Amino acid sequence: MDDETAEIELLEQNLNKTRQISQRMTSILTSFDSRLVKLEKSILPLYTSTQVLTRRGNNIESALLKIDEAASNQEGIAAEEALILRGPQPKHLDVYTDALERLNASIAFGSAAENQRDTARLVETGSKKLAQLFTKVVAASSSGNPPAGSEFQFSQFPREEVATLLPLVKFLRALPLPATHPSHPAAAAILSALKEAQRGYAEMRGNWARKCLEVYGRRIVDRAETTDGILAGRELRRWTTNLLDVVEDEYNLLTQLAPLPGQSHLPSTYITLLTPLTTLFNSTLSSLSALIKRSLHKYTFHALASYSALSACQDRWDDLITRRADRKENELKEGSHALRGVCMRSFPEFLADLKLAGLGRGGEIGTGCADFTITTTRYLEELLDVRDAVGATLMLLGDGNWKMGDGIQAKPNKGKRAPGSESVLIEHYTYDVVTTLIASLTTLSRSQRRPAFGSVFLLNNTAYLCTNLLKSRSPVLEIFSRPTEETINSSFRTAKAGYFESNFSPLVQALAEDKDKSGGGKTAAKEKFTRFFDLLEETKERHQLARVLDDDEEQRQMLEDEVVKLVVPSLRRFTQKMREKEFSKSTSRARSVLTIC
Repeated sequence: MDDETAEIELLEQNLNKTRQISQRMTSILTSFDSRLVKLEKSILPLYTSTQVLTRRGNNIESALLKIDEAASNQEGIAAEEALILRGPQPKHLDVYTDALERLNASIAFGSAAENQRDTARLVETGSKKLAQLFTKVVAASSSGNPPAGSEFQFSQFPREEVATLLPLVKFLRALPLPATHPSHPAAAAILSALKEAQRGYAEMRGNWARKCLEVYGRRIVDRAETTDGILAGRELRRWTTNLLDVVEDEYNLLTQLAPLPGQSHLPSTYITLLTPLTTLFNSTLSSLSALIKRSLHKYTFHALASYSALSACQDRWDDLITRRADRKENELKEGSHALRGVCMRSFPEFLADLKLAGLGRGGEIGTGCADFTITTTRYLEELLDVRDAVGATLMLLGDGNWKMGDGIQAKPNKGKRAPGSESVLIEHYTYDVVTTLIASLTTLSRSQRRPAFGSVFLLNNTAYLCTNLLKSRSPVLEIFSRPTEETINSSFRTAKAGYFESNFSPLVQALAEDKDKSGGGKTAAKEKFTRFFDLLEETKERHQLARVLDDDEEQRQMLEDEVVKLVVPSLRRFTQKMREKEFSKSTSRARSVLTIC
């Protein structure tokens, strides 16, 4: 018990000591808390002042950073301004375009209004200098002396220059324009500069193409007076084809190099490029048409071949020049219509000239081939080379209207063409040409004072027609109808009969028996014999002056055989009746003379 009591007393003593310590700690903490409150009240104004100072310090630092940034920007703009004003260098174009892109970016991401104006001014200046570089390269490639040779050669845009311009054009197309960047300060000025550059491109390329083509167009007109009509038409077609080739090449190049390739700008630019070329075409065709109209009978095939040439190029012209440029004018179509009218006049006028040739100019015409026979033969042969133009024109003229009032005329054909109708009209026309020619030849032969010479004239001319128009595999037979061939053959047979009648019938008649038997005898026989040889000598002299079928040895030999067969049998019968005379030698002599004739 005593031990436990002692422990309890000890525990109470320790508890009291702990309580005392706790009270002391409590009083100390209470005092410390009071002091902290007093300290907080003392430092609160200082803390508030420190926050204000910290915020001011941060603002000062931000202002200094902005000042440094503005200063660096001003230094960058000054450096790029010097680059922009110096202008682009073709070998370092990317440096220049990068600078413009940075300036455009600074405008796009916003800056002070004053800075935007200065930057926009630099962008405008740089864009104009790029446009000037574009114009300079185009001008260098579109100047100088064009190729001058016998065959046309077009000096195309150099490939290396195209390679130079393509990156430049790509950048120009990406510049801000009112349509894509309505708020950009320099957009309107950039559009104006690009329009001017594109218009300048079209003018330079159009004038250069005209310069290359002009000398050959002038050559066509100069050569037309001395060149065959068919050849002149082929030259015109080749020149027109070359012009269209140039137009196509230039259009393709324009779509590659146009700074403003949109549909609102490209057609007008293309029209500007075409203007020098269409003007050249008009002037060349007008000069050629004036030459043809001045002497249509001489330049008939110039008109037909030229009309054929233009008709062959019409579809391509419509596609390249009319539809692509959205133009209402069609110079080739207008020129074709004008030439077609001239061609329509040529057919009746040619027949009228043939009729007029049959009237002659008085006096002897000779016995050889008439000039109009040769020209008509050549005319018919050359119709083959322009058959398409002849058929189309005759269709519009109307069947028979080329006769100029002879008989009933048909109305011009304005409807659809039936298959083969053009060929039929050509056959009708050539038939009328042949019959008119033969009628004129017949009239001239009959108008001569000496019928024998007239018969030789008609025989030589009709034989010329047979030889040149009806020879085996003659191309001109393609445009002849069966009646035309029969007319030529019939006229030759008629001419040959007339030749025999006027030149050798008197020989046969001189040896013929008299109806009055009482007046015979040796004296009459001698007179007939003398008369025969006088006529034979006269025939020989006539044939020495008037050569018969001189250019056709085969036909001439056949004609000689027929003459011998006609005259010699009559002479042989006459000599057999007079056996007491030596007429055999005379028969040989007559055969010899007839062979010479």
